Amino acid sequence: MEDLAVYLNPTDTIDSESETIVRTAGQLTAGCSTDSEKAVKLFYFVRDTIPYNVYMISMFREDFVASTVLEREKGYCVQKAVLLAALGRAAGIPTRLAFASIRNHRIPARFVEKLGTNVFPRHGYNQFLLDGRWVSVAATFDRALCEKNGLRTVEFDGVNEAILPPVDASGNPYIEYVEKFGYEADLPLDWIVSAISGVWGADKRPWLSREPRAESI
Repeated sequence: MEDLAVYLNPTDTIDSESETIVRTAGQLTAGCSTDSEKAVKLFYFVRDTIPYNVYMISMFREDFVASTVLEREKGYCVQKAVLLAALGRAAGIPTRLAFASIRNHRIPARFVEKLGTNVFPRHGYNQFLLDGRWVSVAATFDRALCEKNGLRTVEFDGVNEAILPPVDASGNPYIEYVEKFGYEADLPLDWIVSAISGVWGADKRPWLSREPRAESI
């Protein structure tokens, strides 16, 4: 039997016992009678209340702390996954991080030119333990961003997996899962940095301005 305690306990980044995380999780799940209902509430909160912003990528652990992501009110996929993990654990749901390499066929050409690729080698998402099985969810792209760019939103019903779709709203190629790496109880930051620092730079910090950058995906 797997030790589920590691998916309920706080860590230095998944700070599920912090005051703001506990309070937010409690407010969001008030009135819910099942873990599935709680998971749905938490998923949509992170998906839409924390807008996706690729320029929040960082090489520094303090920029991934869940309560910090909540305070900054924006993040990229890994930061949003850390926040959802913390909220899930605060609500009593075993929650873990999962990672994959994905190809995004819809990122702007100028972005591909800048980075030299349309592959994100360390995409982060989550898995909730619901009714005895692990369910994968990706609260990555917010509804406003999807509607602006003609993308399909990821919808979660508390039962079926909710990962990034293979086609956009028009049926064109969108997300391709190149490789799935499995799951983690805590943030494997060194592993993430080893894959992305060559593109973003070893000193990359988040873009904290309230003004959005031109490239949103």
